[in-house]
Amino acid sequence: MKYLCLAYYHPEKFAAMAAADVQALVSQCPAKDAELKKTGQLVVSASLGGPEAAFALRPRSGKTQVTDGPYAEAKELVGGFFIIEAADRDEAVRVASLHPAATLGEAVGWGIEIHPIGFFEMTPGQ
Repeated sequence: MKYLCLAYYHPEKFAAMAAADVQALVSQCPAKDAELKKTGQLVVSASLGGPEAAFALRPRSGKTQVTDGPYAEAKELVGGFFIIEAADRDEAVRVASLHPAATLGEAVGWGIEIHPIGFFEMTPGQ
């Protein structure tokens, strides 16, 4: 089964960090990412642009309305996502726990939300 893992962060806490502290935190990520990739269970991984680059689509009066910003207002924002393959919930937790947001960045609100995927299809050419 595949699982969508959403990596969250708290933008205000992240912005309040000193540049050296940010660098110290993010410099630990490549080794954690490599550990996750080594499992062979990582399907895809990506970071997302900040909320200032996001836009949302909503149906309004029978038409699609485009608005700037994320779909929902929240203290924590999704900063990235990854999809893993795991046999069950316990294995999904074990594999997702290798991601940096599961073990680092407590001070900036890093965390991961895991959703089982009921249907998954890759677009040809990807």
